[in-house]
Amino acid sequence: MRRRVLQATIAAVTVAVVLLGFPLAFLGAQLVRENELRRLEARLDSAAETVDFRADSGIAYTDRMLEPAAGRVDEIPANVVVRTTDGEIYEAGTPVEGRALTLETTTDSHAVVVLSVSFWDVFWVSARVIALVVVAAVVAFAAGIAMAIWQANRLAAPLVYLAASAEQLGSGQVRPRLEPSGVEEIDLVAAELARSADRMAGRLAAERQFASDASHQLRTPLTALSMRLEEITLATDDPQVREEARISLEQVERLVRVVDDLLTSSRRAQGGTTEAVPLVDVVHQQEEEWAPTFAAAGRRLVVEVDPQTQVLATPGALAQVLATLIENSLKHGAGTTTVRSRTGGPSGAVVVEVADEGTGVPDELAGRIFEREVTSGAGTGLGLALARDLASADGGRLELAQRRPAVFALFLSGVPASMRPDVVLPLGAVVSARPDRRRR
Repeated sequence: MRRRVLQATIAAVTVAVVLLGFPLAFLGAQLVRENELRRLEARLDSAAETVDFRADSGIAYTDRMLEPAAGRVDEIPANVVVRTTDGEIYEAGTPVEGRALTLETTTDSHAVVVLSVSFWDVFWVSARVIALVVVAAVVAFAAGIAMAIWQANRLAAPLVYLAASAEQLGSGQVRPRLEPSGVEEIDLVAAELARSADRMAGRLAAERQFASDASHQLRTPLTALSMRLEEITLATDDPQVREEARISLEQVERLVRVVDDLLTSSRRAQGGTTEAVPLVDVVHQQEEEWAPTFAAAGRRLVVEVDPQTQVLATPGALAQVLATLIENSLKHGAGTTTVRSRTGGPSGAVVVEVADEGTGVPDELAGRIFEREVTSGAGTGLGLALARDLASADGGRLELAQRRPAVFALFLSGVPASMRPDVVLPLGAVVSARPDRRRR
């Protein structure tokens, strides 16, 4: 749409300049030329009157009598020649070289007065008018392009956000909402999209609550059944009963795993609730929580994050991933722990690195560090696995970028420049910011 608005506006300005500028330049040049010719005729008549006056008064002719007609400082220089009936010639001004424009008249005393000027002097007077019109046309064209760009951005920016919101809405995610743009049709679509997002968010919340309730309701009787089967196994001496109880217990445990897998798949399919999040806010939140603990352990937590960086993520999930990495560095690392961000690749992805100065990850654990129940013995082995799942749910990924010293890299989607409010939104339109949320 932006391109079409630009093309339409530029085409309209071009047509206006062509239809108005060219005739205006031609008519203006013609008018200036005619005015200049009338001035030359007036100078010629003045010279003729001077000649007649001297003839009637009996004053002798001289070259100086023609100097006023030859031109003053602000006039086109001319060459004036007078031929009397006696064959005498009087002349003033510099003779014209090259192409000349000549005016001639005969006085009442039968003297011939000839006034000549350079054709190019008259031409350049007219050309100045054409140049002025051309400059005005260029200024009008530039103003039209500037107005076209402003108008295109004003109309296209809300549509860019609407398209992004619709895409996220289709995948079950929630995006920041655009404030009224001032364009009635766009605002109507935005309002309807916001209502659809609210309805979908409510449905997703209800589904998640149902999944949580179902998980709780299923786990309780399954746990009781498992305990009962274990009691039966311990209480009976009959080998056949024990075998049946063992088989039943295995079936119950398999059912528990199936329920867990189904719930995990459901959560992943529902996706996160990504939005444009200022990375520095989430990182500073973690710094406030963990800095006292690091200080108590005699270590430092350093943050090096660009305040302008924004990422597409779920604030709570992003905070949980960072908390896991910082806690992992506190338990297994040493020295200063640094949280830094950088942009990488043409897509504008943002990489958040958590590094320390410890001995790093053992070789036997490096390839399986994100697997469940894989631990060095100081934890449960679930933290990094859960952090990786949370990152994947938001469309990112968590990797071990370096073994010694350990550097964990969290790759997140950056907010494209074409969707940043300070780049594409027209003046007066802002993206509503959501309040900071603490990690749960």
